[in-house]
Amino acid sequence: MELAIVLFMLLIVVTVGAIKLNDGGLAFPFNRKTNLFTPVERQFLDLLEASVGDKYRIICRVRLVDILAVRPKTEKKTLRTAMQRAAGHHLDFVLCDKEDLSPVIAVDLVHQKNKKDGYKTQRDWFLSGALDAARIPHLRIKVKGGYKPADIRACINAKLAPIKYKEPKKPLVAGTNNPDRKATFTRPIAA
Repeated sequence: MELAIVLFMLLIVVTVGAIKLNDGGLAFPFNRKTNLFTPVERQFLDLLEASVGDKYRIICRVRLVDILAVRPKTEKKTLRTAMQRAAGHHLDFVLCDKEDLSPVIAVDLVHQKNKKDGYKTQRDWFLSGALDAARIPHLRIKVKGGYKPADIRACINAKLAPIKYKEPKKPLVAGTNNPDRKATFTRPIAA
């Protein structure tokens, strides 16, 4: 009987020791972060909010696959490859339409610590190509002090100008789309 009590106590000591050594036995070893954004991102978010006012809704840290859809009837292999490549990309800020929350323009911050290892210093051709294919303008802004809301507003308006003020398509042959001209039909001349 005494042996059973000693073995039971030894089992309890070993169990408590194992729990202590195993990081408290937690399956979720997480703590809350103190800041969601870096100080630079937070300052730029304030600047972006001041520059767009209540015209757009700003969404932060958006995955590329969240704002892009694959065209229908795309081959499975192409779809899988494109989605795998897009899954690894994210955008710092996306300005969305207030009414339907459709993406209007994507904004990325470019940190240039030095020319080779700066954050997003090299333009990513896949990201740019995917956004161009979806007709979402991509604005890259270098991180530096001294920006004013009017500067950011001017950059956004310059990127959106081709979309807002799109010229009507010109006819393939000049002069064939004139409504004042009367149509005159002639018989073909034999060679």
